[in-house]
Amino acid sequence: MNWIDKTFEELTSRELYEILKSRAEVFVKEQNISYVDEDDVDYRSLHIFLMDDGRVVAYLRAYQDADGTIKIGRVLTLVHGRGLGTELMKHAIKTISEKMDCKIIRMDAQKRAVEFYRRLGFSVDSEEYLEEGIPHVDMSLKISAEITL
Repeated sequence: MNWIDKTFEELTSRELYEILKSRAEVFVKEQNISYVDEDDVDYRSLHIFLMDDGRVVAYLRAYQDADGTIKIGRVLTLVHGRGLGTELMKHAIKTISEKMDCKIIRMDAQKRAVEFYRRLGFSVDSEEYLEEGIPHVDMSLKISAEITL
C-alpha cells in the first residue's frame, strides 16, 4: 500500500476532487449527513489517503485546532471488512506523530466506531453528544516516544 500524505497546497486538483467525492459518498450519501463539508479546515490539514484505480478508498485529515491540539477527522474507507481502516489509522498515527510533533491526538468519534478506535489505543474522554444528528464521543490517544503499531 502506498499511502499519500500531503498538505492542501501539495494536493493535485484530481486528488482533491477524489477526496471530496469520497467524503460525499460516505458522509452525505451513505450516512445521510446534511452539512457543508468545505469548512476551511482542509487548508491547514495534513491529508492522509490511499488511492486505488483512481479513487480515494481510505482517507482522513489531521490538523492543529485553535487551542494547539492535533485533531483528526473525516475518517473514511470505501472498502469495508478488509482491514483498510486499521491500516489507515496505524499509518496516520505514525505519520502525525512524526510530521506534526504531537503528544496527543484527539478526535470526535462516532459512537458506533468507539471499539474500533479503542483497539488502536484511543480512550473515551467525554459523555455522548450529538453531532449532525449522530451520537459521538471525544476520544484521545497519547503518543509515546516509540510508536509500536
